[in-house]
Amino acid sequence: MLQILLSIAPIFALIVLGHVLRRNGIPSLEFWNVNDKLVYWVLFPALLFYKVSTISLSGAQVVPHALVMFGALACSLLFALVAARLAGYDGPLGSSLMQGCARHNTFIALAVSERVFGAEGLAVAALTTALLLPVTNICVVTLMVAMIRGDGDSEGGVARAIARDLARNPLLLAVLAGIAWNLAGLGTLPVLHDSAQILGGAALPVMLLCVGANIQVRAIAAVVGPLLLSMVGRMVVFPATVIGLALALQLPAAAALVALVYGAVPTAPGGFTLARQMGGDAPVMAGMITLQTVVAFVTLPLTLALGARLLGAP
Repeated sequence: MLQILLSIAPIFALIVLGHVLRRNGIPSLEFWNVNDKLVYWVLFPALLFYKVSTISLSGAQVVPHALVMFGALACSLLFALVAARLAGYDGPLGSSLMQGCARHNTFIALAVSERVFGAEGLAVAALTTALLLPVTNICVVTLMVAMIRGDGDSEGGVARAIARDLARNPLLLAVLAGIAWNLAGLGTLPVLHDSAQILGGAALPVMLLCVGANIQVRAIAAVVGPLLLSMVGRMVVFPATVIGLALALQLPAAAALVALVYGAVPTAPGGFTLARQMGGDAPVMAGMITLQTVVAFVTLPLTLALGARLLGAP
């Protein structure tokens, strides 16, 4: 437990540093806005392409891992939908709860996987990202449309807009390109992969600083009920399902623990932008992102320590 906490502490220290730097205008607010774009369009796609295009994609490894992750995602989505219905939340608020439960902060997950489990952990994390990223985005966006625009107005136009956004999402494109390259057996291309590796090496520290820079402390004052429900769905239902499915499918302990990292990290910071663009409850979404990120510093090492014991990991 202490070893995990000490391994994770530098990650959250960078998040705090990013928040402090932005609040004090260092180097400037414009810098952080541009930095977000640099991470989203260049650094993170480079990291994903490099890792996905060079990892082993044997069916014996991918299929059980996919079943664990997709099963956990489905359970968290179901929890959110049922909780929103029982609580009587309207479409915008329910859609934000759904995002808070189902989406994951890939930046923190990759950083924790590398920090705690080394290069092998980062490779498995890249595989997990390749599996989860497209499916999560498609499921979340589709359900948001159904919840917020359930009356069907302009449904065709919304569907086309979703398709356009997914088709030009640099993260999805990087994952798909990496999978295609990997399956084609092309190996590593010196200049291309060397450049992607260098850019990817800069991705994690810069991404963590950006996560901290985008934290909105005042947003925690949003409605308490949805915030707490999102934490249950994100930090209890998702990781508990990962452990149960990993045990049932006899997933290797090392891969199961990386999967558990994705189940225990806070929700994705991009959820705020998506809520604002699609008519969700953006203030509540900001509160979920901030509160989960703060609480994860305590819950993440606890979850990994408990998971290691249950999964029989050394």
